[in-house]
Amino acid sequence: MSTPVVYVHGLWLPGEESLILRHRLARGFDLALQAFRYSAASSSMGDITAHLESFVRELKAPAVHFLGHSLGGLVIHRFLERFPDQPPGRAVFLGPPCVGSRAAQGAARFAPIAHLMGPSVAQELLQPHERRWVQARPLGIIAGSQPLGVGQLLAGFAEENDGTVAVSETRMPGATDHIVLPVSHLGMLLSARVARETGSFLTHGRFTIR
Repeated sequence: MSTPVVYVHGLWLPGEESLILRHRLARGFDLALQAFRYSAASSSMGDITAHLESFVRELKAPAVHFLGHSLGGLVIHRFLERFPDQPPGRAVFLGPPCVGSRAAQGAARFAPIAHLMGPSVAQELLQPHERRWVQARPLGIIAGSQPLGVGQLLAGFAEENDGTVAVSETRMPGATDHIVLPVSHLGMLLSARVARETGSFLTHGRFTIR
């Protein structure tokens, strides 16, 4: 029986962007990706994590992995802080803005965009955070270094970034491992290499590269 992987998407994404990644994880690692959907624009983080708890409980699985892209990684982090008693498994975050997001802060200066961000984004991305991973569940983080995306213009990055999130923004003390791959923020969802490293960590608890 395939181990379910609960995928939590990033800001303004619908979940379907994980289709190629889902196929690669199923074919190469026998992992069954299940997309959890939420609205950052209309929901608080408390509401989102409560719905995620129901979603995971309804899977009725003895083991569950978590995979978060961008803001989705922070949703998982908050969820496990609030509901730590979950089935065993591992977690991978793709391009998570762990310490806040300079790109989101830049975008928030424009009123129409700020209106679309919602309370969860204001809480998680527009203020600096010192998050720490304290879960027993192993966590692997994949950052991107291909600077393609409008976020680079909004943030004015002068350091390695994926076009939306700087590599330095993806680091979280307490994480098991952290690697940087030559992919953009959205491109990591289409990357065979990211899929391979994600599958390796979820299956074996380690990335294949250092």
